[in-house]
Amino acid sequence: MTALILVAILAPVAAAVTSMLAGWRRSTAVSAPLSGVTILICAAVLIARLDRREYVLAGGLLRVDGVSVTMLTVIGVVGTLATLAGIGYINAELAHAHTDARAARGYAALVPTFLATMVIAVCANNIGVTWVAIEATTLATAFLVGHRRTRAALEATWKYVIICSVGIVVAFLGTIVLYFGARHAGAATEQALNLDVLLARAPHLNPDVTRLAGGLLLIGYGAKAGLVPFHTWLADAHSQAPAPVSALMSGVLLAVAFSVVLRITPIIDAAVGPGYLQTGLLIIGLLTMTVAALLLTVTRDVKRMLAYSSMENMGLIAVAAAGGTRLAIAALLLHVVAHGIGKTVLFISTGPLQAAHDSTALDALAGVAARSRLLGTTITVGTAVLLGLPPFAMFASELAIARSLSQAHLAWALAVALMPITVAFAALVRNTSHMLLSSPPAGAPAISVPATTTLALFAGVVVAVVLGMTAGPFTDLFTTAAVQVIHR
Repeated sequence: MTALILVAILAPVAAAVTSMLAGWRRSTAVSAPLSGVTILICAAVLIARLDRREYVLAGGLLRVDGVSVTMLTVIGVVGTLATLAGIGYINAELAHAHTDARAARGYAALVPTFLATMVIAVCANNIGVTWVAIEATTLATAFLVGHRRTRAALEATWKYVIICSVGIVVAFLGTIVLYFGARHAGAATEQALNLDVLLARAPHLNPDVTRLAGGLLLIGYGAKAGLVPFHTWLADAHSQAPAPVSALMSGVLLAVAFSVVLRITPIIDAAVGPGYLQTGLLIIGLLTMTVAALLLTVTRDVKRMLAYSSMENMGLIAVAAAGGTRLAIAALLLHVVAHGIGKTVLFISTGPLQAAHDSTALDALAGVAARSRLLGTTITVGTAVLLGLPPFAMFASELAIARSLSQAHLAWALAVALMPITVAFAALVRNTSHMLLSSPPAGAPAISVPATTTLALFAGVVVAVVLGMTAGPFTDLFTTAAVQVIHR
């Protein structure tokens, strides 16, 4: 298992080094998609070998359990689709002189680096290492957000770096406080931040110290997950980043950041009781859903619309985590996977539209269904996934979340959550219908979809349909992860 994790980390690192040394060439362009496929294969093998157990490996540095394997799967799927579409994106940018060879090389190196840092973040057993990996994702994606070097892209980059850095500093303070509490509870210096040690020592942690650490960690990693109050970076960064990068950030990075909250929840609950983090998750989750739904009603940009939809879904995931039951955690993880695939299909679909119009404004992108049968189909499928329509998996995950909240005596939270969900549903239907079905403007340009982007979109739609029709081996994986998260 250690070898599989190392392969999942080293494959994208090798792709990054190859791209940096050789530049953007046909032979090196496929290295990033191959690294995504490698991560996915490693995740599949780990699923088969997990056997409902938790493994602490490499002297306590690595952890393999249901959560890490689930997140590896999402990284592998979304990473493969996004990097495959990235080939078409860079080739189109080079052809239209929107970028140069040096920028293409940087893109080709940074994307697999981004994948490697996310793999480390979800597989680390030490939350100090996790913190370093999450901070590394910020550094890698900052240059990707500003890839086109326009004024708007640079402004979004600085906003992203500053706000996420504030959040990660808050998380760092929480890590230090938790380390302090663990040391005073008898943990050894070199193991005081290991998750297995913290779980074992949790009943002996000072409640006041642990309460402070839990609050700081929730706010800090919540910032990276796009949750209120440090959510304002998300729409700007997603709207300015290249479409494949937006797919990676929305489809998997937000969930990777939130997975850290899942890791610390049993530790905090064991030390101070389950009510503390539950209250924080409910407040932050419901506020995030409300803010996102209101912003969805006024946005007139397709990529900002998708970013606000990501906010709304992350808020729902936070509310589900507050439920704290096996069903709630399993439903949450299914929601993460389904949302990642659906959002990846939609963001990749915006790439050719932006290239054709040099804009992502909804009014400029009118009549897509009549002008491109492929993009009309993929946008329809992706939107159906996000809306939670059957037979797609988010229909099942949202029903399961609703049931779990009711069972956890949080029916009031479910009632409150239904209001922003309804508003977001109506806004997405209105905006997407306008983009797909309205009459195209006079002189609308032709829409060209690169072959690799077409392949990524086709694969994404197939995966979304298959996941919706049958959860397959994921059912047992999600149940295993839920048991391991709540530890009862």
